[in-house]
Amino acid sequence: MTNADTNRNLNEILVHLQSDFSKELTNLLEFWATKCIDETHGGFIGKMDHFGQIDPKASKGCILNTRILWTFSAAYRTTGKDSYRLLAAQAYDYVRQYFWDPVNGGLYWDLDVTGTPISTKKQAYAQGFGLYAFSEFYRATGNEESLSYAKELYAILETKFWESKFGGYVEALTDDWKAMDDVRLSEKDLNTPKSMNTHLHILEPYTNLYRVWPDEKLKTSIASLLQIFCQKIFNSNTNHLKLFFSLDWKSQFEEVSFGHDIEAAWLMNEASMAINKGAIEGRVHSITRLLVEATKKEGLDKDGSIFYERHGALLDKHKHWWCQAEGMVGFMDAFELDGNKSYIQEVELLWTFIKYFIKDEKNGEWFWRVDEHNQPINSEDKVGFWKGPYHNGRALMELIERIDKQIQVF
Repeated sequence: MTNADTNRNLNEILVHLQSDFSKELTNLLEFWATKCIDETHGGFIGKMDHFGQIDPKASKGCILNTRILWTFSAAYRTTGKDSYRLLAAQAYDYVRQYFWDPVNGGLYWDLDVTGTPISTKKQAYAQGFGLYAFSEFYRATGNEESLSYAKELYAILETKFWESKFGGYVEALTDDWKAMDDVRLSEKDLNTPKSMNTHLHILEPYTNLYRVWPDEKLKTSIASLLQIFCQKIFNSNTNHLKLFFSLDWKSQFEEVSFGHDIEAAWLMNEASMAINKGAIEGRVHSITRLLVEATKKEGLDKDGSIFYERHGALLDKHKHWWCQAEGMVGFMDAFELDGNKSYIQEVELLWTFIKYFIKDEKNGEWFWRVDEHNQPINSEDKVGFWKGPYHNGRALMELIERIDKQIQVF
């Protein structure tokens, strides 16, 4: 087979994938637009179970609401559909009105169904997602107020959460920026002062803000975060990311999160290319290749789906929706960097798995996870504090845009 034949076949695969992704993006956004609006209290619902039943009293988390704001903003930017702009504006108004602390600034963690704060702590992770959402709403609509909020959150992260002795960002503070004992993101996390997850989701919004506000101090902050990933978080002995840390960056738990490894790979590449730092970019690309290959070697089932975690020798064989979504982007990103067509095969395999086992054809959206026999776990939410349209929505938009560029090359 000639190179021309190979390229034609690859082009056909990409065109077919892009068509599927476009249809699924429409389906996904339609679900959130028609089934998740809170007509009684404003904004969006806080919880829907596996079977599609809404909990009318569920609280409204900052992570869910900022992710909804980011998703519909990005959807408007990438598709131009005015209905998505209206939903983004609705999400923006709710986050600004109810989650923003009018006294101390920053975003509360959780509200009751009426919009009254029930957890006023300030997680660095939540401030990061607020920054991500506000910067994307500005990117999509040109709303200057939203950009101001994004800049303020950047200042808060740098002045309140940055830990100057050892570098990096602490996990959480009280509403008025004092230290607190329990800084965990969730009950499954370790109570440590620093984590990979929080740093990843500060790097991600900083990159997005830099796209619309190329400030030199922000550029330095992104470069610093990349150095932290390269020097403190990446484990060169295992080619995985370490997850939880003491204040002075001593690893506190030996666990592998395959979804985070491959998500971090493409987000690190994105950040390094955004700031155009040659030396950092080369180091980052070297590390992200190792992360992708380690995921491919150790984290994939025989059908191409991605296992959740490994704890020592114990492999958690459940397949979570977000890991599959991030895996598709991670493998596409690796293909763009190296031109290795086997990565496109990994994207195809993941998408096939998602279509057959992760998509909920009956009730809409994607299942949270399936077990090792690909059976859905029906105790998990369809919509909830940690289950929004961000991972799968973003993956579909990223893939559509990235395939566009590849098709133009062919």
